[in-house]
Amino acid sequence: MSTVRASDFGTGTLSRAAALIHTLLTVEALLLLTASPGLAALPLLGPDPANLPLAAPCLLPLGPALSAGLYTLHHRSHDLTELHPARAYLRGLRLNAVPALKLWTPLLAWLTVIAFTLTHFPATGLPGWWALLLAATGTGCLLWGAHALVLTSLFAFRSRDTARLAAYFLFRHGRVTLAFASLLVVTAASASLLTEAVAALLAAPLLLSLLHGSRPVIAETRKDFTA
Repeated sequence: MSTVRASDFGTGTLSRAAALIHTLLTVEALLLLTASPGLAALPLLGPDPANLPLAAPCLLPLGPALSAGLYTLHHRSHDLTELHPARAYLRGLRLNAVPALKLWTPLLAWLTVIAFTLTHFPATGLPGWWALLLAATGTGCLLWGAHALVLTSLFAFRSRDTARLAAYFLFRHGRVTLAFASLLVVTAASASLLTEAVAALLAAPLLLSLLHGSRPVIAETRKDFTA
């Protein structure tokens, strides 16, 4: 009859699964709590496209929240006896709130301009191909933002260096960018077919998928761009 040693507790398959679930639930709760001041105001604005400039400030807290969530998932423990996700989240929020906002704010402003233009496109008098160009630009900005989010969450670069590296990896690691694009499609589809709340409630698993897909970028950054 096999015996379980005390040193083995917390390291088995079931324990690792429980540790992951616990971390995901904690990250999800803390992320929603961090972003709640802005997210709570969004339903009050209504679906009118004219409210897009007002919706952008409501999404500002989401940037630091996502960054702290990525930081927590990257530093998570697989041992059920060594779980401190709330502590890691608060540390990630303290370290990354300002750097994340420095990138998130201009990205959000630019995406708002694009979205506002597209929703009022007939009034611009521009040819139809401009709409396609704007949509492609917005998609590219979102994919760049995904790279920038990973880099600013896990590394202590200056904002301009993070922006340059994110643009570099956008084309350097095409498979990673395509993985980000698939996550973007899943998020957009769940929000449009169901409700925006579904994307918010799945934020932690989506961040875990983002982190998993970013492994080549993280490895190359650590090897070639850090001392």
